[in-house]
Formats: sequence, C-alpha cells, structure tokens
Amino acid sequence: MVRGTVPPDAPGHGGSDDHGDTENSDNGSVLTRIRAALPELPAALQRVGEQVLSAPAVVARATILETAERSGTSAATVTRFCRALDLPGYADLRLAMAEETGRSSAVAGWEIDIGREIMPTDSLQELLGLITTADIRAIQETAAQIDLAEIERAADAVASAGRVEVYGIGGSALVADSMQLCLHRIGIPTWSWSDVHNGLTSAALLGTDDVAIAVSHSGATYETVEMLSAAGSRGATTVALTSFPNSALAEVADIVLTTAIHETTFRPDALAARHPQLMVLDLLYVAVAQRRYDATGVALTLTAQAVSSHRASDGNTKEHR
Repeated sequence: MVRGTVPPDAPGHGGSDDHGDTENSDNGSVLTRIRAALPELPAALQRVGEQVLSAPAVVARATILETAERSGTSAATVTRFCRALDLPGYADLRLAMAEETGRSSAVAGWEIDIGREIMPTDSLQELLGLITTADIRAIQETAAQIDLAEIERAADAVASAGRVEVYGIGGSALVADSMQLCLHRIGIPTWSWSDVHNGLTSAALLGTDDVAIAVSHSGATYETVEMLSAAGSRGATTVALTSFPNSALAEVADIVLTTAIHETTFRPDALAARHPQLMVLDLLYVAVAQRRYDATGVALTLTAQAVSSHRASDGNTKEHR
C-alpha cells in the first residue's frame, strides 16, 4: 500500500473524526479518486476538489468559468486540477460528474439522482430512495476498490492474535464497538477504546502476537493516529480503516483497508462512511471466523445458549420484577 503525505488537518492539531490508488483510474470512480488525492494537492487545487465533491451535479452542468468562480480560483487552476486526476480537460470532468451523479441511478426500483440536494418538500419515499441509492453505490465502489490481499493479511493476524484492540473516536467509535462485539462473540479477546487515555494505556500492554485496528474516515484524527502508533511501537500488527490511503493513519499502519463514500444533504462524509466501514469490517470478521471454523461454531452456540433464557418464547414476553 502506497504511503503518502499527511492531510492538512492531521496530527498535531487534535479534533475528532468524523471528519484505491489514484494512479489507476480503473480502481474506483472519479469522485473516489478526488477524495483520495485531495490531501496531497496544492491549496488552490484542493479548493477545486472541494467544490467538485460538495456539488458534483452542479459541476456537471457548469462551465469552467463558473466552477472556477465557485471555488475561488481560475480557469487555469481548474484545468490543472483535471490534469492532476489524469483527465485531459474540464469537459472530461463534467462528463464524469454527469455519469456519476447527474444521471439518474436505478437501484432497488428507485430512479434517483444522488447528486441533488434534499429539499424541504421532498417526500419520505424520495428520501428513502436517495439514501438507499447513495449507500448502495458507496458499498459497491468500496467493494470494487478493496485490496483483498490486505484483508487476507488482516484476517490471518486477527485469527491468531492473543488480543485485539479496536480504536475509534466520535462516530467511528460506533463502528469500532460493532467490530469488538463481533470478534468477542466468537471467542477472540477484543476491546474497543474511544478514550485516548484508556486506549494508550491498553496499547502499552500489547505485544508482537496482538493486533490493533483503528477506524477513521479522514485518517487525520490525532487521537486515533496516536493510539495506533503506540500499538505499533509495542510490536502489534496495526490495521487502518480509512477513506484516505495516504493519510496520517495509513502512514502508521502495517495494513490499510479503504472505503468509498457518497455524501448526501445532512449526511456529510464522516456520516456517509459508516455503512462502507461496516461492510469492510464485516468482511474481515467473516474471514476471521472462517479461519477458526470449528471454534467459531462452538463459540456462537455457547453464547446463544447463554442468553437464551432472556428471550421471549411462545409470543409472550417475560415479566421482569
């Protein structure tokens, strides 16, 4: 996995999260490539990229001068931005945006333009279609770009680990907790940490037989980077899950797993990243369970039996006193 430079809002500045390789244009959509490349671009090109990401459907219909004005740059800067993405010119960028978001997407019976803004008059049916389409597209693009060799390495390490730590701050903590629950359920000693003090003290006790997994969409959350780095300094195998393969978090990880996202109104990048993150970690979890096939079956049976007396039977709920 290629390592790169640190995003401008990365380590040393604090803050919470929540906040495929760009050399290969076949490894995901143009929007995915823009998100991955954005931290490494010069400031002026970043402004163009942010404008494209915030309103791809608008860019699909705008002239180069309009996009330059909206991003506070010049037409020459917009052209340089296109070339940085290996696109011949602005016309190709407009076409890519039209293909990705300006054109209606047919998913699960809905015809939805996921690039448009949500309006106060939209019906619940329209909202349902837009959210569903955006999430399905994000998961599909994540699946298309994921490095299965990295999943294999991570699964091998977790399956044989003496202990697994999972780190996440803010919204990423919810994703980290979900992974902890899955691994714990099949008998792998696993803890999740959203407090940096607890995470660092726990990381200090790790060794070469242990694994640390960190979740951060931006890969720039200082506390998450610090915890994973501390785990790595103790010899643990470190795994990063992020949308930015050249981020600070990826820089300190042995294994990097990446996600793609599709933002919608009221669901900015960090919130839109949840389902792709869960999908990747589900894949990792199932791969780990597969490697411990017999032990996994026994553990799932035992844990199901442990709570069976707390389940309602014959349609009647148990009265609690």
